[in-house]
Amino acid sequence: MTYGKRPGAEAPVRGIAALCCWALLLVVLLPVLILQSTDARFGAALAVQCVVVLHTGGALARVLTDVRARVVAFGFWLFAYVWLGLAPLAMLATDAYPRGFMVDANTAFVTTAVVETGLLAYSGGSALASWRSARSSVVLEPLLARRLSPVRVLLLCGLALLLAVVLIPGQGGLSAFFLSRQAANEAAAAAEPAGSADRAMAAWALSVPAFWALVALVHVPRFSEGDRTLRGLRWLLLPLLIAVNVVVNNPISQPRFWAGTVLLALVFSASWLRGPRAFRFGAAAVAAVVLVVFPYSDYFRYDKREPVHVVSLAEQFTGNGDYDAFQQIETGVDYVRTHGFTPTAALGPPLFFVPRAVWPGKPDDAGILLARHAGYTFTNLSAPLWVETYMWAGFPSVIAVFGLVGAVGRRIDILRHRLRRRRGTVAALLVPAFGFYQLVLLRGSLMAIVGPLALLVCIPLLITRKAGRRTLPPAAQESVCAPASPAHRVTSPQPTGGART
Repeated sequence: MTYGKRPGAEAPVRGIAALCCWALLLVVLLPVLILQSTDARFGAALAVQCVVVLHTGGALARVLTDVRARVVAFGFWLFAYVWLGLAPLAMLATDAYPRGFMVDANTAFVTTAVVETGLLAYSGGSALASWRSARSSVVLEPLLARRLSPVRVLLLCGLALLLAVVLIPGQGGLSAFFLSRQAANEAAAAAEPAGSADRAMAAWALSVPAFWALVALVHVPRFSEGDRTLRGLRWLLLPLLIAVNVVVNNPISQPRFWAGTVLLALVFSASWLRGPRAFRFGAAAVAAVVLVVFPYSDYFRYDKREPVHVVSLAEQFTGNGDYDAFQQIETGVDYVRTHGFTPTAALGPPLFFVPRAVWPGKPDDAGILLARHAGYTFTNLSAPLWVETYMWAGFPSVIAVFGLVGAVGRRIDILRHRLRRRRGTVAALLVPAFGFYQLVLLRGSLMAIVGPLALLVCIPLLITRKAGRRTLPPAAQESVCAPASPAHRVTSPQPTGGART
């Protein structure tokens, strides 16, 4: 079915046939395929989980057929559908989990209720923001409308190259960035605890500025005439920054979620993918890759690489630790039942930068707490946002946090759609990066990812400036200014030159 406008109507309409096809695939065919490949054991928890699959699959189908490019919503519902929809469906049907810690049927039921409560709160917040979409935002809109400053972009490029020269030798040299993650983790474990923390900080100080320097340099607005210096510097710096990103952001030594964020942010920030139609095709391709390719993308994680064995989705979900999000929520529910709620833990993520020497009672990482509670010998585990918020104050905190996340996410998508024709804006660059980084944010834990998230958000704000007529090349102003009347367009001279990226 063709997307477009109804005769006599101004607004484009959703393709009903496409929506039905996606809903049939996501809500019916894939879940049935998973249940058929297992010896299903039905119970209350599995019944609620079927509701979760229906909710997440339907929401993802709506995003994939929307008349707007909703990057933030796509990232959220993709994670919810795969990690908290299909994967738990296979786990609950077979009573098989990727980790060793097991819970009783009542805990599993409460866990599914926690997940669905968060999803309902997110949907409610999103619907409320959509209903109020006509109102302007005094905070988000000015921030997302900020435009790249060429001078600041060049300064960031110089800083990224300087950091690469200074920090790469301290990380073990170029060869260290092409070792497996297993080798990198063993090297970090052999170091002192303070040294491991310093290595992690240095790694993010390399990765994030290099990523944003490359993105900004590609998209910085330029005049077609009179900018020979900027064009020359751009062509000089571009190959250097590509080489630096290949070293510090490659999928061999970097986590797949971060490497994927870098690649997808570069792709979806392109002007030809900002339109709804192109976004739908791109999002469908990403969803297919996550379902089919992601389970086998840990090929470079270990030194000893075995041949790839293709197995069913159900086997992947129940045997691969990458899909432990639901089991970690179960562990958190059991932790609360044993130790009670910990409201003070909510202070940890926003105050992550405070040293423990200054704050002796600083909350521990939620993933570490859950690992200790389960009795695991390894502590580098996820703690999904659902369980972190539940551990703070139960269902009320889950509803409050996810309602806010849904409202802000929908508002960001709406504003990005309005600004989609403006080049070099924060909306065009940061929103795709944040949308895909959501998979890391939702998987958790917050204490582990809030530092990189702060870098990811703050750097674009530092290399941009408030949007204004004088900050844009003449041709880029056409999408900012209101359309002129026909008579005015006839009599007014047209500006010469233009901006290109």
